[in-house]
This record gives sequence, C-alpha cells and structure tokens, in this order.
Amino acid sequence: MITSRDNQQLKTIRKLLQKRRDGLFVAEGEDLVDAAAANGWTPEILLRSGVDVEPDLLPSSLGSGTRVVGVYRERWSQPGGDLSVYLHGVRDPGNIGTIIRSAHALADGPLILGPGCADPYGPKAVRASMGSIFARPPARADFGDLKGTTIALEKDAGVPLDDVALSPPEVLCLGAERAGLPTAALRTADFRAHIPVRQDGPDSLNVGMAAAIALYARNRMAARA
Repeated sequence: MITSRDNQQLKTIRKLLQKRRDGLFVAEGEDLVDAAAANGWTPEILLRSGVDVEPDLLPSSLGSGTRVVGVYRERWSQPGGDLSVYLHGVRDPGNIGTIIRSAHALADGPLILGPGCADPYGPKAVRASMGSIFARPPARADFGDLKGTTIALEKDAGVPLDDVALSPPEVLCLGAERAGLPTAALRTADFRAHIPVRQDGPDSLNVGMAAAIALYARNRMAARA
C-alpha cells in the first residue's frame, strides 16, 4: 500500500488533475472506472482508497474526495454516423461532457470538436460525460471538413429545426451560447435553423440543452419517417 505523498503515481495523478500531459487523463469514482472497464479501457494507473493507497493520500478534484482513481490514455473517434454534433468555441468543459453523454444517448456519431473548445478529457468534462466518453470518444475536425448535411443552429435565425427535411448523414452544428457559430460556418452550412421557444421564455438556451433538444427532435423525425 502507498503510504508516502511522494509516490510517483500520486504525483502523476496530481499533475493530471491540474493539466493533462502526454495524452493521459484521470477518471475519479467507481462509476467512471467501471464504465472504462466495461468499454475495454485498460488503466495506466488504478488506485483504490484503503487498498492501494492510504485514504487521505488519494488525490481528487472532488470536494468530498473519491474512493478510486484511474489514469487512462485518451482516444479519439473519427467523425461519422447518420447523426452527430459539431461544436465551435464551447469553452465550458461541463457542457462538453454533457453533450458527449447526449450524443451517446441520441446519436450514432460522436461529438465533433472544432476550434476553441474545452478539453473533453479534463476532469470536469469526464465527470459530466458520466462514462459516455469511454463508450463514444469524441472526434476532432474543422467545420470545412465535415461530411454530410450541416445544420447550423442559431437563436432566432433560419427556419424552425422541424422544418428541415431529414437528409442523413446530418451534423448539428452549435457554437457557444453568447458568440454562436463563426460567420464562415453560417454562410456555408447547408441549413440554418433554430429551436422555437416561448416568446416570454429566456433569451437563449444553454448549448448543452440545445444540443440535447436538437438531437431528440431529429430522432423523433427519423422515427416518424
């Protein structure tokens, strides 16, 4: 059992909780470690509190601590599938992880990360994915390299999303809540659409919420087709 704070594995975990290095990342907690194992990921390091390491020495980014920490090597998918999501400039890692989870639930393609997006393998994003990052790792691409029908979602612009006829493979494209998609993407997208909301509702939807709603809507259309 590890009893020294100066142990090299503990040092590695502490560094990774601050900033990833050499393609490695940390998963904290039994649920995430179990999800990794279920999807065939082998840990580079696996430490269990009270078994492999003294409980008060196990590093964690959680206020309540954790009972197990795994260190894994990142993986990246290729863009594809009949339905996927592309993000540009989404800096909140919590939103990144949430959309990875939504895409896993509602799409057959991965989340595709464009320029300016937060690290999907940072601790907050990994936690927000609730294990989906192990089942459906994200992809990377620029907007101009996307294949299929691109649907640019923006607030109060274009047509209602339900008015866009199904044309798979489709890529739902979203930007950050405040900045939106870049002008070049809006100009070259196959369709520009919005999610209708009540006139007395909020000014905009969180990008994580918008992605989930849009994915659900396209699934409903496909089921009725």
